[in-house]
Amino acid sequence: MKIRKLEPHEISLHRDLRLCALRDSPYSFAETAADAEAKPYSYWEALTRSVTEPERHVMYLACDGEDIFGSTYGIRDSENNDMARVGGMWVAPLHRRNGIGRVLLESVLSWSREHGFRRLGLWRHPRTLQRSRFMNTRVSGKPGVGAHCQPMPQLKPLNWSCHPAT
Repeated sequence: MKIRKLEPHEISLHRDLRLCALRDSPYSFAETAADAEAKPYSYWEALTRSVTEPERHVMYLACDGEDIFGSTYGIRDSENNDMARVGGMWVAPLHRRNGIGRVLLESVLSWSREHGFRRLGLWRHPRTLQRSRFMNTRVSGKPGVGAHCQPMPQLKPLNWSCHPAT
């Protein structure tokens, strides 16, 4: 597996990958596949520029050759200059539970450190909270456990420090 950044010319790939994620996991994102599909090509051009131009946002892809099986965004927070956010994380169903999400998250964490962000937050739509509780209950067997996920043990849930504690 290789982690790489989306390239500026990969507008169609960006759109196709996002639509795939929205169709596969409709309760995990703020937008629907139908809404995203209806957006004009110019929207996808602008979105791709925003994650490929230097000093803006970033999009990481987990891939093996030409096959892409996961992605996530690193998003600069528009209100806090010292904060970035993880957004749009998705891993293809056949590749889940293999550590791909963790590697994608670590890529965004490294990006945030490189750009001097002090905090990294999780971009999360409010309607996904109940889904997260359900999934964590399935995994742990205990109702309500994991209402706030801790993807990396050394980080605080939903709002993490980008720099190791000293």
